[in-house]
Amino acid sequence: MLTSRSLGPRASSFDFAEQVFGHLPRADQRRWAHAYLMALLRTPGKKSVRRLAQSLSDSATAAQSLHQFVNASPWPWEPVCRKLMRWAEQCTVPRAWTVDVAVLRKRGEHSCGVHRRFIPGTGRSVNCQIGIGAFVVTDHDALPVGWRLLLPRIWIEDSQRRTRTRIPPDAATRSLEGGALDLIRAMGDRTQLAEVPVVADLSTHCGTSTLARGLSLQGRDFVIGVPASLPVVAGRQLRAQQQDGSGWPAVMDAGKLFDPVHSERAGLDVYTSREGQANAPLIQSSIVHLAGRGADPAVQRSYRLLGIRSPRSGRPLNLWLTSMVNRRLDEVVELTQLQARSVQTLERLEQDYGLLDFEGRSYPGWHHHMALMSAAYMHRRLNLPDSWTPQSH
Repeated sequence: MLTSRSLGPRASSFDFAEQVFGHLPRADQRRWAHAYLMALLRTPGKKSVRRLAQSLSDSATAAQSLHQFVNASPWPWEPVCRKLMRWAEQCTVPRAWTVDVAVLRKRGEHSCGVHRRFIPGTGRSVNCQIGIGAFVVTDHDALPVGWRLLLPRIWIEDSQRRTRTRIPPDAATRSLEGGALDLIRAMGDRTQLAEVPVVADLSTHCGTSTLARGLSLQGRDFVIGVPASLPVVAGRQLRAQQQDGSGWPAVMDAGKLFDPVHSERAGLDVYTSREGQANAPLIQSSIVHLAGRGADPAVQRSYRLLGIRSPRSGRPLNLWLTSMVNRRLDEVVELTQLQARSVQTLERLEQDYGLLDFEGRSYPGWHHHMALMSAAYMHRRLNLPDSWTPQSH
């Protein structure tokens, strides 16, 4: 659990809400923001607007007012995300930033951005929205500080859908990697601390080469999960063997580099964690380059490719690519373990904070709900007291 040590002894949910939502132009908007935050924390089970309103008031109009505030009221959500990141940095010791994917299943076709998409984790196509979240990662948690709703082309190019769901004019079709890069760039603009590495694994959702190139061009240190099919240019030894006519390809799939038939000739660096334990994973690594045009500065850079496998398996369990080629291998391996924090947070957000429960259909409404839900999560993780009462509303 986090602490509110930097907030003073009298810090409360009201103080938190005043700072996070203080930019809202009207007093009634600020009151409803605080009320929605408290309702997310107090309401068990499904977080529908009606059930949230019932936990706040017996008034018959509370649900309508709450829905109006979240789905229709024109207030900016980006300043909320900026404040949340500031609180995360003030109250914790960030170890990394990460991005992760939330698959939000939906019925019907009217919710903004909903489309049919194949989800590798389920092995089938589902009707869903795709949200990309940004997180500040600590030793024990991943705090959500930003979101993007992925908009497929059918939504961007349909003027009636854009108008009906109030998609802003500057919103465009973005790949999953592109949306992730946008979020990381925004975190860089918001941070008040020295930047930490980006640790992420989107390899089950996309190819990740665009993510690696984009992070390199942003000048970010990173450790990202990559698929076995990622094309890489092998390290110096393999390229020399290829030039000698030994038959080694200059470009190969990342996973093949760790095949037993190749790894011995590749001269891989080896690190065994928790030495002396029978089930300790075997970590192998090699210097590689991204396959592509040589004029691309991201291609010209050197990276370290890690294969982490069980000693009983002949294939890597996980493949990771890092820009931190001079970092100690055990430190890089430790960073890869932080990515699991965002997976845990997404599970908590789904179970306890209404990640899947937004019933509105507008683009602003979706981002409003995600910002409010993130604030509720951070409020609880900061262990702030509940100071809201119906009489104060």
